[in-house]
Amino acid sequence: MTRFSSLLASALILLLPVASAGAAAPEPAALFEAKTVADRDSTLTALEAAPTDPASAYAAGAGQFFTALEILAGGLHRHGFESPQSFILPLMRLPVPDNSNPEPLTYDDFRAILVAFRDRLEKSAATLGSVPADADIGMEVDLTRLGIDLNEDGQIAPDESAAAIMASLSRGGAPDPAAPALTFRFDRADGYWLQGYAEFLMAQADFWLAHDFRNAFDGSFHMLFPRAKLPLQDTLVPLDGGMSGGMLSSEWRIADFISLVHLVNWPVVEPERRQAARRHLMEMIRLSREDWKAIRAETDNNREWLPGPQQKGASPLTGLEVGEAQVQAWHAALDMAEDLLEGRILLPHFRFADKGINMKRFFDEPKPFDLVLSITGPAIAPYLESGKILTSEEFDQIQRQFGGAGFFTFALWFN
Repeated sequence: MTRFSSLLASALILLLPVASAGAAAPEPAALFEAKTVADRDSTLTALEAAPTDPASAYAAGAGQFFTALEILAGGLHRHGFESPQSFILPLMRLPVPDNSNPEPLTYDDFRAILVAFRDRLEKSAATLGSVPADADIGMEVDLTRLGIDLNEDGQIAPDESAAAIMASLSRGGAPDPAAPALTFRFDRADGYWLQGYAEFLMAQADFWLAHDFRNAFDGSFHMLFPRAKLPLQDTLVPLDGGMSGGMLSSEWRIADFISLVHLVNWPVVEPERRQAARRHLMEMIRLSREDWKAIRAETDNNREWLPGPQQKGASPLTGLEVGEAQVQAWHAALDMAEDLLEGRILLPHFRFADKGINMKRFFDEPKPFDLVLSITGPAIAPYLESGKILTSEEFDQIQRQFGGAGFFTFALWFN
């Protein structure tokens, strides 16, 4: 190589980082308007590479959260998932489209989907947590344009939008065309809210993954994946997969749900995950407090996702107003949940009048999880202690502050 060519190569090498550093990062809000997975992912990659910009980190953390949901939805769709739309299986409520040609599914495949989902949520929580508390965030997002690819076709279609997904979960249908505009201005407080939900979903995933639930998978999951070649498909799933309607369409799933409840007798295989589930729930509580601290500090009233008492008017999303009494009651609920998870107060059980369940020990000293025997008593006996037991009157006092909409409606919204 000549002296000139060596100098030229050295100059080009030195210029490369300068050119990269000078490249403009994409507008963060563009992440929530992409119509294809390729465009969304390229924008997300660019935002992830700009960690010193709070708005980019905020958008990237949100993007990682929604791609976690996409990992779960895509994995479920790939294997022909049919959602039960049940609160009993909260991780299984995504309105995944039908797949007429699903791939076979094994227990190990299903665990791998949960691991990928959980790990992306962890990345999202870390990214959102990197945004400074005093960052001035104001990001407009239209929920009819923000979406995820539910059927792995590479497109983010209108019926895969956040608005359509929420409508399907709440009413079983498409968004109401006459409904108010679903454009919100997401601020720093809403970052705590989303980070809290990431922790909540990680707690659920880690609890499943802490156990060997192969028996439940082999014996009942054909009700969720009726054409994915699970062990009892040929024996227990109707030949038409229950697609013809009528009583048979529902009866076999009811029977398999009963089987599932009976088969929740799971050995602990990764105890650190059950311990982590409690830490995620504790972090969710901390983030909810940070969320409300930030909400209370707001002086504007601009398309709020979660309005505070000082931001008058009903939410266009829920139709609910938030008053001071409800915020105070929510903080009391957070204190109660923290006390339960720390073992400072005990969870009551109908079988034991003078003892309660130490939930900290339930997570931190894991033993096989048997749902039926937990309900009837024997499986929770190792965690029983004498001490202050939560009373129904204490919880009822909190519930009364939430009126006709009910505590759990607000809890799903407040996080």
